[in-house]
Amino acid sequence: MERRDYLSSLMAGGIAGMCVDLILFPLDTVKTRLQSPLGFYKSGGFRGIYAGVPSTALGSFPNASAFFVTYETVKSLLHTDPSSYLSPVKHMVAASLGEVVACLIRVPSEVVKQRTQVSPSSTTYQMLASTLREEGIRGLYRGYKSTVLREIPFAFVQFPLWEFLKDLWSWKQGQAVESWQSAVCGAFAGGFAAAVTTPLDVAKTRIMLAKTGSSTASGNVLLALNDIWRTQGVSGLFVGIVPRITAISLGGFIFLGAYDKVRSLLLLHTAKNGQ
Repeated sequence: MERRDYLSSLMAGGIAGMCVDLILFPLDTVKTRLQSPLGFYKSGGFRGIYAGVPSTALGSFPNASAFFVTYETVKSLLHTDPSSYLSPVKHMVAASLGEVVACLIRVPSEVVKQRTQVSPSSTTYQMLASTLREEGIRGLYRGYKSTVLREIPFAFVQFPLWEFLKDLWSWKQGQAVESWQSAVCGAFAGGFAAAVTTPLDVAKTRIMLAKTGSSTASGNVLLALNDIWRTQGVSGLFVGIVPRITAISLGGFIFLGAYDKVRSLLLLHTAKNGQ
């Protein structure tokens, strides 16, 4: 990937990530509290809806940048014809590797954010200090495996579907899709992916919020899913699905639409300036 493509992906991804995470933060808080083992109201209800937002603000830009730089780099390395049946596989592989890299930044931010969301009386700094004091650096990465195991299936669904819908729309109208059309495709792809991966999201939340030393805190996703199934049944596996679909559909619209728009503007700017 050329230097201008690299920098465009880095900046566009970071800007898009910050936009969506900060705009939709209240919905994320509601979803986290619904999934909390304490229950919605004991976790804060609608009080302190922006608890944990500094963690998101700090982690959002580098997290999204890391994802899209990896995504675009892997796509450029895996040359396939757009019409090839291997094209979706290329997008799956690129998105999955992007998530593995991005989660190295996302998980510590997510741990602090979610713990602050269910303890609105604590500040982000207090929650970070408490986590480091009680669990060390490993505590910030509790839930890394469960997050990756959630994000890879999500990426397997969202990004090939997003690329497919853009190609289909482009073919139907006889020209490349515009940014708002890419955003609409992103909303559909994100909402569908969010629905089918909700149980993994619930398991990830329970692992991150579990008491230190408990069996759930060990990070075993199957154990967490089994515990939810045993105590709450099918409904427990899909708790928070409505705000999750809503947030990710809106997020897909803003995130992928903004990414396409900012990236195309940056590429156009660098091309005009001969960089």
